[in-house]
Amino acid sequence: MITAPSADRGEHDPPDYRQVQSSPEFAELRRAHRSFAFPLTLAFVLWYLGYVLLSSYAGGFMATKVAGHLNVALVLGVAQFATTFLIAWWYARHAAARLDPRAEALRARLAGPAAAPRDGTRTDAPGDGTGRTDVQEAGA
Repeated sequence: MITAPSADRGEHDPPDYRQVQSSPEFAELRRAHRSFAFPLTLAFVLWYLGYVLLSSYAGGFMATKVAGHLNVALVLGVAQFATTFLIAWWYARHAAARLDPRAEALRARLAGPAAAPRDGTRTDAPGDGTGRTDVQEAGA
């Protein structure tokens, strides 16, 4: 039989979000995010605008042949896509290494002992003690 997981995680007081926002841990998390995201965003926007401006005002330069039928415009256009994927990969690594552990520690401190594991298992699930529910077993 498939049963829906219970939404009730027990009674507890909601966190004081203003206190969390003013905490040193949250400030450090915010600083770690901003010190990575803002400069990288600014750099990419400038890179993109540079490409647009070159396309608009430096047609002769952009039409310069690089190899065969490839010109500077095509190479720089493909580089735009490459840098987009590179930035996404780089941010994912940064978040996994520096942001996620801090956010998880802050979440655990807020939730206290009533915190559920983040791996999808439930400690209060009925069954054989593995933490797996009927819903998880049916969908797995």
